[in-house]
Amino acid sequence: MAHPTPLVISNINTALNDSNWDALVIVGQSFDSGLTDELLEEIAKLAEVDKRIGKSEVSFVSDSVKQGRVVLAPTGPLNRYFDDVRRYFDAAKSAAKSLLEMGSVKPLLVVLGNEDVKYQNATVVSYLGFCQTFWQPLEAREALGDSIEPVGLMGLVGENVDAAEASAIANGQYVARDLCGTEPERMAPPRFAEYCVEEFKGTNVEVSVIDDMAKLESEFPLLWSVARASIEVERHQPRVIRLEYTPKGNIEKTLMLVGKGIVYDTGGADLKVGGHMAGMSRDKGGAAAVAGFMKAVSELAPIGVKVVAEIAAVRNSIGAEAFVADEIITGHSGIRVRIGNTDAEGRLVMADLLSKLREEALDEVNPTLFTVATLTGHAARAVGPYTALVENGAAKAANVGSKMVEMGDLIADPCEVSLSRREDYDFVAPKTKADDLLSSNNGASAVTARGHQFPLAFLAIVSGLDKHDIDSEQPLPYVHVDIAGSGIDGGDWQHGKPSAAPVSALIKTFIG
Repeated sequence: MAHPTPLVISNINTALNDSNWDALVIVGQSFDSGLTDELLEEIAKLAEVDKRIGKSEVSFVSDSVKQGRVVLAPTGPLNRYFDDVRRYFDAAKSAAKSLLEMGSVKPLLVVLGNEDVKYQNATVVSYLGFCQTFWQPLEAREALGDSIEPVGLMGLVGENVDAAEASAIANGQYVARDLCGTEPERMAPPRFAEYCVEEFKGTNVEVSVIDDMAKLESEFPLLWSVARASIEVERHQPRVIRLEYTPKGNIEKTLMLVGKGIVYDTGGADLKVGGHMAGMSRDKGGAAAVAGFMKAVSELAPIGVKVVAEIAAVRNSIGAEAFVADEIITGHSGIRVRIGNTDAEGRLVMADLLSKLREEALDEVNPTLFTVATLTGHAARAVGPYTALVENGAAKAANVGSKMVEMGDLIADPCEVSLSRREDYDFVAPKTKADDLLSSNNGASAVTARGHQFPLAFLAIVSGLDKHDIDSEQPLPYVHVDIAGSGIDGGDWQHGKPSAAPVSALIKTFIG
C-alpha cells in the first residue's frame, strides 16, 4: 500500500457530519475558533477540567461529530519570528501515531490555519506529517504484509488545497523513503535499479540501466574505482540508472540531477571503525531523493519542464581490489584525481555522471544542474537538521538557492545556502604536476574547515562545470545539495525514518 490518498472536503460542516471517517484530528495553535459551535462548546467544557487542552495532545470521545473519536494536536507557538510550518508537521506526526494506536483507518484532518503567509501550506504540510508516520520500511511490508500501513484514505478539510500536488509529493517521498531506508542487501545496486524500473513502468518517465561492467569501467572511471572491491560479488555490482521525463510541447527549462547512491559505505580502505559503519545503508539517501523527486514529477507531468536524473548505485566495499588513498584516477572529463580518503567516495561516484550531464546540458534549454547526496558530516554539524545548498556563481546569480530556501520553508523542507569561496578551490588544488585535483584531505569532514563547502569546488572542476560558471560564454547554474543533516528524522542514521528531503522543496521550487 502507498501513502494515504488525500480527499479534499471544502465544507467543514459536511465533513464533520460524514460518518465514513472514523476519527477526527484537529491541528492548530488553539481550539477556540474555526470549528462548529457545538464542537467548540464541547472543547471549552473539556478545557475546564483538562489543562492539557492547547498545550499537549488530547484524545476524547465526542457525540458532536460523526467520527466519534477526536484528537486535538496543538502546534505550540506560531507567532515568533523563528516559528515555521514544521510545527504543523510535527503535531501531525504525533497525532498520526495516536491514530494508529487507536485503530483508525480513515481519519479526517482539520487544520486550523494561521493568517501569516508562511503557514499557507499548513494543511498539506500536516498531511505530509501524517504520511511520514504512516510509512513503514519496505522489508517490514514484505515480511508482515501491507496491513502494517492500514490507512489508505484521508480526508483534508479546507479550501485551496491542491490534492493532486499533495498526493504527488507524498508518493515521491514514499519512494524516497523506500530506497533510502532499506538494508544493504535488499537494496543492493541491482535491486535499487529493479525498484526504479518497476516503479516507473508504464509511466511518462523513461528508465534505462547500465549494467555492463566493461562499459561502466570505461565510461565512469571514478565510479568504477569506488566499485572495484564490489565487482567480484555479483549481487553487489554497480549500476547507473537514468530517469528522464520529457514534457509534451515546448521545453522552457531543464533540470538535471545526479544522485549519490552508496548502498553501503564501509569507508573502503579508510575503514569506518568504532561503530561508525552502522547506518551506512542510508548513504544512498541522495539517490533515493532524486528517484522520489522523479516520481512526483511523473505524477504532476509539468508542462514546459524537462527533467533528467542519473543515479550512481554503488557499494563502497573493502577487499583486495579496494581503491586506496594516493591513487591517481583520470575521470570522464579527463581530470586526473588524486584520492585523499576512500571514505570521501560519494563525490567520486557522482563526478563522471555530472561530467556527462554537463556535456548534455550545453544542448538543453535553460538547464540547471544538481548533485544530491548524503555527503558530509560537516553539513550535519554546520546546518543540520537543514539541507545545505552550495551554489556555483551562475546559480547564485540566478537566485536558485534562495528560491529553494523560500519555498522549502513554506513546505516544511527547509534549506540553508552556503557560499562557495576561493578557499574551497584552493583546498582541492593539486600539490604536484602528477595530478590535477585532490578529492579530499585525509581527515573527517566534520572537523575540516569548510568541510561541506569545498566538495562543490571538487565537483565543479572534476565535471568541467568550472569552465561554465558566470564568467563563461555559456554559464550553467549548478547547486550541490547535501542532505547529511536533513535526510533522517532526528539524525539517527541507523534507526530513524528517512525524511525524504529535499523532494518537497524541489517540487515547490521548480515544478509547483
